This record gives sequence, C-alpha cells and structure tokens, in this order.
Amino acid sequence: MAVNVGNTGNVESAAAGAWEVAERYGEFSWRRARGRSAAHEELSAWISQDQELCDLLSGSLPAGGKQQPDLLLAAVRYLDGPHAELGPRGEMAYGRWREWTIRHWDEVRAVIMQRSPRTDEPAHCATLLPLLARLPQPLALLEVGTSAGLCLHPDRYRYRYEDDEAAGADRGALPGDALRGDTLRAEAGAPESPLVLRCRTGWTGDELPGPMPRIVWRAGIGPDPLDPVAEPDDLRWLQALVWPGDEERAAQLSAAVEAVRPAPRSRMVRGDLLDELPALAAEAPPGATLVIFHSAVLSGLPPVRREEFARLVRSLLRGRPGGGHWLSHEHHSVLPWITAPAHRSPHPDDALMLTLALDERPVALTGPHGESLHRLPGTEGAAGGVAGD
Repeated sequence: MAVNVGNTGNVESAAAGAWEVAERYGEFSWRRARGRSAAHEELSAWISQDQELCDLLSGSLPAGGKQQPDLLLAAVRYLDGPHAELGPRGEMAYGRWREWTIRHWDEVRAVIMQRSPRTDEPAHCATLLPLLARLPQPLALLEVGTSAGLCLHPDRYRYRYEDDEAAGADRGALPGDALRGDTLRAEAGAPESPLVLRCRTGWTGDELPGPMPRIVWRAGIGPDPLDPVAEPDDLRWLQALVWPGDEERAAQLSAAVEAVRPAPRSRMVRGDLLDELPALAAEAPPGATLVIFHSAVLSGLPPVRREEFARLVRSLLRGRPGGGHWLSHEHHSVLPWITAPAHRSPHPDDALMLTLALDERPVALTGPHGESLHRLPGTEGAAGGVAGD
C-alpha cells in the first residue's frame, strides 16, 4: 500500500499533525513504556523518528484518541503482525514491522477505528475492595468507563494483602515496583478462584476486608463494551492490549475471564459516559447502596466534561433515596478539586500512582495496576469508618 496523506489540509497543518504524532510516540516511549515493556519502548521510539509513518498516522487517523500509540501497537498485534510479542530488535527488524504495517494499513486502520484502547484492570479490585466491603450492604455496582465488566466482580477473585515493609517509612508512598513484602496481612475472597490478586499495603488487618461485599446488581457504561466470555474476538483484543513482556497481567486477564465465566452477565450499556449514566443509575434496585465507581477513566474526557461528570454524580447520589457513594480511582491531576494530603519525599515513580477517593475524600495512593495500596497521611482510620459516614 502506498502512503497517502492527501486531502489533509494545507502543508503547514499536515506537517504540524505529523510533528504532534511524533512527539506523542516519543513521550509514550520515554514516559510510559520505558521500564515496563522493552518491545513497546523500542517500537514507539522508532516510530517517533519515522517522518513518513507519522505522516500516514496523522493524515489517515482522526486527531485525538485514535492516534494513541496503544491503539496502533495493539492493532498490529491483534492482526498477528511481525514481532507481535517480542517487538523489533534493531533497525532491520523495525523495517520489517514498518513494511508489514504499511502494506496492511487498511486492515490496521479498520481495527483502530472499530476498537477502543480501554482495557479492564481486574487487579484494581484489590484496592477498591477494602472500601466496598465496609459500605452499607447490599451493593449495586455501577462502573463508568468499563471495558469488559471484569471489575464488576470483586467477589469472584481471591486476594492476598502482603506487608510492605517500607509503607510507613520516611519515603512515604512507594512506587508500584517497590520490593514485595513477605508477611501476609490478610487473605480474602473466593477460595477456589482462578485469579489470585496480590497487593502490598501498610493497612492493618482491621482495615482490610473480611467478609466479601454482597453485590445484588452490576452494571457498566463504556464506549465499546466487550464480552470476552462469549466472544473470543473480544478476548483476543483485550489480550492484544496487554503490553509485550507483561506476563503477569496477561495471566491475570485470562484468569479473570475464567473466574467470571459462571456468573450471570452484568448489565452493559454502550454509549457516552455522561449521557447514559442517569438512566442506568435509575435501574439500581431500591434498598441497595448504589456505588458509582471508575478507575483511570476520566483522563479521556476534557476538563469541562470531567466537571460536568462530577456535578452529575453528586446530583444522582443526592437524589437517590438512601443516597449512595462515589469511588474515584484516578490520577490526582484528573480531579484537581480532590486535594490529596501531600506524602513525604516524593519518588519519581509516584507520578504513575492513582488517588483512591471515597465521596471526593482522598483515602490512599495505589499502584497503577492495583499492586499496592498506601494510606495517605491524615487519613488513618478512613478505611474502617466508611460504613458509618
């Protein structure tokens, strides 16, 4: 296939678009992929220096979300492109990847236009569970920004909360790759679950879950909800989104799908996160505590829409008989009005961590993949006292 970037506006705007794509891939390689996936780090770095390919991406994909590196890299893996697992190794290998991608560009673009880069992170349940278990039961869970509904089943997984020896050290909150402690603080969940989630924490056993939450209703909203249990193609796409070299997350995804396979299907709605929320929230059964939650989702909305979302959630919970709760699990920059207490001696990797907040009150910092749960200074006792708040 010949590279064609015609009809994309004047030369100046086309050049600016290609430059922005190159910057995006360079940033992705340096900030996100480095240290996490050698294949994606190297591949995205090569792309950022490839003027012709950046012209193709900027000229044939809509600006914004469809130009995300995650989408292109996953689409090529999904279509069994070269180096799907290991990634390129040097200029010659990149040349083969590049030639294949351009030759199959119509297919690659079709996948990008059809799919979303959003993937569920079942391990987030390990950080949400201590709060869910202490809310008034039973619960009606509504996940905003779901992909496959895997986080709607925290009661179908097994959890091991392990001691993080440095959780209370002078460094404050630690990054996700800190050394794992070897002391078991608490164990909870379904004993026979194929998915066992391990989470490092300094929280005490009294703050960690004992009995599982009783969930009587589950629903989610997403732009492209998937059903990996019934649709092998959906599972294949989710697997393509897991970065090469991250065998643990790939194994967790497969185990989570098996864990939820026997469960009744959750109510899944396709559409805009704000537009669909009021009607779906109204379906939650009376007598159940409605919990609206989301994890690493709102960064995809412009700031104005985030503020609209916050106003909408507050209004829905105020208007529901008996009220409800809002669990947000986002980077601190996404909801800037949630002022998190500063932790001491920031570590460079703290930038990757998420702020867990209950009803707009920060409770903890968590690893981006649910691997750690660290109390914020000044929130002692928050985990154990939410049910009565």
